[in-house]
This record gives sequence, structure tokens and C-alpha cells, in this order.
Amino acid sequence: MSETFSRYFAIIPMVCVAVSAVFAMLAEAFRQPGERMPIYGLGLIGLAGAAVSSVMLWDADAHSFGVVRADNFALFVNLILCIVGVLTMLFSNELVEREGLPLGEYYALTLFAISGMMLMASATDLLVIFLALEVLSLSVYVLTGLRRASATGAEAAFKYFLLGAFSSAFFLYGIAFAFAVSGSTRLEQLGVALSSQGAGTPSTLALLAVGLLAVGFAFKVSAVPFHMWTPDAYEGAPTIVTAFMSTGVKAAAFAAFVRVFLSPLEPLKDQWVPVLAVIAGATMILGTVVGVVQTNVKRMLAYSSIAHAGYLLLGLIATTATGKAAVLFYLLSYAVTNLGALGIVALLGTPQHEHDELRDFAGLWKSHPGLAGLMTVFLLSLGGFPPTAGFIGKWYIFAAAVERGYYWLAIIGVLTSVVSVFFYLRIVVMMYMTEGSDTPRPHLPATAVAGLALATLAVFYLGVLPTKVIDLALDSIATIF
Repeated sequence: MSETFSRYFAIIPMVCVAVSAVFAMLAEAFRQPGERMPIYGLGLIGLAGAAVSSVMLWDADAHSFGVVRADNFALFVNLILCIVGVLTMLFSNELVEREGLPLGEYYALTLFAISGMMLMASATDLLVIFLALEVLSLSVYVLTGLRRASATGAEAAFKYFLLGAFSSAFFLYGIAFAFAVSGSTRLEQLGVALSSQGAGTPSTLALLAVGLLAVGFAFKVSAVPFHMWTPDAYEGAPTIVTAFMSTGVKAAAFAAFVRVFLSPLEPLKDQWVPVLAVIAGATMILGTVVGVVQTNVKRMLAYSSIAHAGYLLLGLIATTATGKAAVLFYLLSYAVTNLGALGIVALLGTPQHEHDELRDFAGLWKSHPGLAGLMTVFLLSLGGFPPTAGFIGKWYIFAAAVERGYYWLAIIGVLTSVVSVFFYLRIVVMMYMTEGSDTPRPHLPATAVAGLALATLAVFYLGVLPTKVIDLALDSIATIF
């Protein structure tokens, strides 16, 4: 009996989240029109269950059905996604009603997306990764256009859906070529097949598989030149959805990216590393340069997200132990930082005005000094100022690049980080040094205040005492080899 149950251990975290999503749908079905119901609490319960089960499965290396593996790498990503989910739920309480979003649909889609993200990080079969990718993508497509009365939101969702469909097709063709190479879609079988080809020139099918898989992943992480959907989707989606998709989707996509490219595709490293190096450099440059000229804060943070994808690719390319662990640490620090920044943007908005233009932050220090102070902390972390999480994350990423000999990429990373400080500080200058209107600010829910407090503590903890988390990341990344 215990052996029978042990087959399901690896999927327990994602089952907890999926069950909470089902209960959120049922709660919406029983909710009377106009009745207030704390559906976000169901999400918190499911995410708490997923986090607890992930901690209990640590070092167990559980397998389910041969295609899902709850190794420490997947469990670390699960914990990142649980943090993203909890902060999203805390910010969403009252905010979803304020924006007129359908409660049941919003919470159910968010939780289903998280379950897909967890499956994507745990899957050891390319077809299961594809199915998980579609689960999270379809949920996020709908969330992007959830404001049915918004023409901008509908346009953003449609663009995201069309481009996402093309990227999914590329990814699926990559799986087909990988199957042609190895006769299987299992990652371990693909690695064995590629290793058996020796150190000579790889086959054309193998190169096609690597190229098409890279295109699929590059789209999901917003890497240049597959970034076109990001600014429109981030601007058109409800701000709280933008916060969720900019962190959760990126964490899940990079988790699968790392698992596929650093394990089974490692024998072809000499072929894909130079390509990803060029993509990383272009991503850092374009995200920073175009972000400088933005006046819409959500679009600015979209290009900031593109630049951060370049930094994460730098950690993937620098295939040292430090670089591999730095990717996980950076995902965590970026998640809490960006969620905090976009959470404040969402909380300041009203149904009539989203409060997402640069001029909208004028005089925030006088009207809401607490929010101005927290926004400053998050922006400084995104810019890489000590003693914040962003500084430590970039330090490890750039150190790994230098250790591996990619000096030119490290220089591009440092220079683009310096330039990015300009558009982060534009908001700070606007908050503290520009007179604003006397428009009253909306009420801040207690749950949102708790979410901001947790995000701020995480930013400073990761910036001041990062050693424990880095050690966990090192232990986690080692389990995929």
C-alpha cells in the first residue's frame, strides 16, 4: 500500500493547488450576487499545503509515473511559486472586486496557472513539459483579457494568444525532432542519445531540436527577439495579473529551461551556448534601452522584465555551480521585488484610472509616504542597489559570467544595470521631488499591507543574509544532474 501511495508523492504540491482552484470555482457557483466571499483564502490554503508538502518532500527525490520528479530543484521552484501565489492572493483581496473582475474565474485561473507552473518545473518528459506549458499559458491568456470591457485588454490577450500559439508550435516541433533523435521524449533518454553521438559534429536533427526548443523557451521568458508580446500584454492586463505573470511565468519557464538545457542537452553545449550568449546580450541591451524612453510604468517594468531575462540567461550560460544556483536565487529575488513594485501600482489604481503613468506618481511621498518608501525599496532592488536582494542576485550572476570567461557579457550586464537605474530613479524623483494633485488615494486592504510587508522583509533578508538561500539553491540545482 505504501508503495502505491508513494507513486503520487511527487504530484502532491500541484494537486493541493489544483484542488484549491476547483474549490474556488465551486465557491463562485454558490456565491450570491453581491455577496462578499473570501475566495482568496481557499487559494492561500492550497498554496500553504503545496509549500508544506514541498518542504516535507525535500531530499526524498520522489517520482510519479516516470514523468514527474520532485527533486530538490523542482521543490525549490515550487516554494518560489508558492511565494508568488501567496503574495498575489494577498494583493488580490478587495483589489479584484475594485477592478470589477469575476472573483471565481480570477482565483481559479490563477491557481490552475500555478499548478501548471509546478508541473512544468517537475516534469522529466518533454511532452509533459509541453502540456504543463499549455495549462499555464491558457490560464494566463484568459487572465490577460479578464476585463471584458477593456479594448486594450482584449487586444493584449489576442496578441499574446496568437504569438503564444506560434511559440508552442515551435516547441512541439522541437519535441518531434528530439523524439527522432532519441526515440523517446524522456529527458534522460534524450541525454543518453546525444551523449552516444560522441564529441563530433552533432546530427542535423539534434541541432534542429535544440534550436526549436530554445525558441519555445525564449518566448516564455521574453528573450529577444521573441519579446514582442511582453509590453502589450503587461500594459493591457489588469495590473495584479501583470504582477503575477511577470514573476510566475518567468520562474516556471526558466525552471524548465534549466532542466532541459543543463541536463539532457549538455552534450551540445558548444552549439547552444554561443547562440544563447548573443540572445542574452541583445536581451539586456534592448530591455534597458527601450525601457528608458517609456512613460507608462507597466510598459517600463515590462522592458525591465526583458532585461532581467537577459541577466538570467547569463546565469544559464555560465554553466558553473555558482551560475546555476544564481539563476534560482535571482528568480526568487526578482519575484518578491517585482511583485512588490507592481502590487503598489495595482493598489494605487481605481476603476476609472489605473495609475500606471509616470506622472501619476507625482507627490506620492506627501499623500502616501509609506507606499512611496516601499516603492523606493523595490525600485532600488530592481536596479541592483545594496543591501537589497537585487544587488546580491546580480552579483552572483556577473561573478559566474566572469568565472566562466564571458567578460563581454558581464560588462554588458553591468553597463545595462547602470543605465536601468535611470528609469527606476525617474519614478523616485517623481514621488519625492514633483508636486502632485490632491486626488484622494484608495483604501489599502489589510491583506495587501501584509503582502507588502512580507515582500519588503524578503527583499532585505535576501540582500543582507543570502547565504542560507544560496546554499539551498546550490543543493537544489545539483539534483538535476
